[in-house]
Amino acid sequence: MKKLSKIALYGSAVALVILLWGIFTSTPSLWQPSALGLAVCIALGLGAIPALKGYQYTAWIMAAVVAGMIYPAAFTKWGDFDLRNKWLILIIIQTVMFGMGIHMSVRDFSSLATTGKGVVIGLLCHFSVMPLMGLLLTKVFDFEPEIAAGIILIGSCSSGLASNVMVYLAKANLVLSVIVTAMATLVAPFLTPLLMKLLAGTLIEVHFVDMMMEIIKIIIVPIGAALLYDFLTTATRPQWYKVTRVALISGLWLLALPVGLWDFFKAHITSQAALQSLEILGFFAGAFLVGMGYYFLSRRFSKLDDLMPYFSMFGIIYFTTVTTAAGRENLLKVGFLLFICSVIHNAAGYFFGYWLSRLFGLDVNSSRTVAFEVGLQNGGMASGLAGSMGKLGTVGLPATVFSPWMNISGSILANYWRRHPVEEVKDTFSN
Repeated sequence: MKKLSKIALYGSAVALVILLWGIFTSTPSLWQPSALGLAVCIALGLGAIPALKGYQYTAWIMAAVVAGMIYPAAFTKWGDFDLRNKWLILIIIQTVMFGMGIHMSVRDFSSLATTGKGVVIGLLCHFSVMPLMGLLLTKVFDFEPEIAAGIILIGSCSSGLASNVMVYLAKANLVLSVIVTAMATLVAPFLTPLLMKLLAGTLIEVHFVDMMMEIIKIIIVPIGAALLYDFLTTATRPQWYKVTRVALISGLWLLALPVGLWDFFKAHITSQAALQSLEILGFFAGAFLVGMGYYFLSRRFSKLDDLMPYFSMFGIIYFTTVTTAAGRENLLKVGFLLFICSVIHNAAGYFFGYWLSRLFGLDVNSSRTVAFEVGLQNGGMASGLAGSMGKLGTVGLPATVFSPWMNISGSILANYWRRHPVEEVKDTFSN
């Protein structure tokens, strides 16, 4: 792999020369493929540079953006098949969330009692600073309504597991980070639709219950499957008996739905909310079987847990490429302004997350943790919701721009704080 990375570095030099020549001679058939080749070679080549290896994932995201911008037609439809299909996007985002979720544990919640103050401050800051900052940016910059709604959407989403990685790199309070992320994920089905209704209701039509159900499908269902897998790794024999019975019921439920049960429900239940609840029940039944199935697969293939992050990475690259391709014309118009917004939005999250935490009496390490939890949003969740609305190229566009910058800025800040541990920082708020 390291040899391939070195070869890619040499390849990037060749691609750069061809790119410059193609631009100089105004030859699209030269500069377009060479631009994509340069982006891919850089993404591969960074693996050979220890100091830059941490940015390899971000480089792949940038390569996905380049691909979507240069060859939009190739990433919107394949023949008659629409790559923006909402069910395909849903499955991919669930795979991404499941891949991230297997690094969570039921035991992560065990320290909630000892970190309660930090969790409350983290959640309050996250679900106030970021959506309000998103709203402010839509007032300052003149975006079309759906793109403006997308900025508020990403500000209203929960923090992602990327924040845990940054907190780990910064040597901050990892326990607090994991719990805040978990709790933000659990409350997102209620708070995200509420914030969207209040702040973006005049920009796009927001159906509270529909959005809540979509978030449950996108986030809670795959995370639930991952937590079941974690539970099974230490389950006792009596617990296994109970799990097996639930799995049997889940399997029968899923088998019955397509052979008449769902048609029966639709014919006899007039409440849309009740039908949506039954649909969610089917998703949870599927999640239960997936969690069990993954447990048995991981027992047979010991490297599976190590491979799952790559599946998640592929999923994120997929909908980044598709979103970029779908929103290419909008990106050409407002891409630079969206990038400026992402920098301001992200910096505000770090700044207010840290200093509000210090103001409320948290120690420096915990305040650094809250800064990451507030500043880093779950871009995958925002993209998934935009896909479920059928507005990937507009509402989903800010997530495409914001996500790469969040990874870059998070890595820079984490490495800075890692080099400046708490012992070297004067605690001006302490007694």
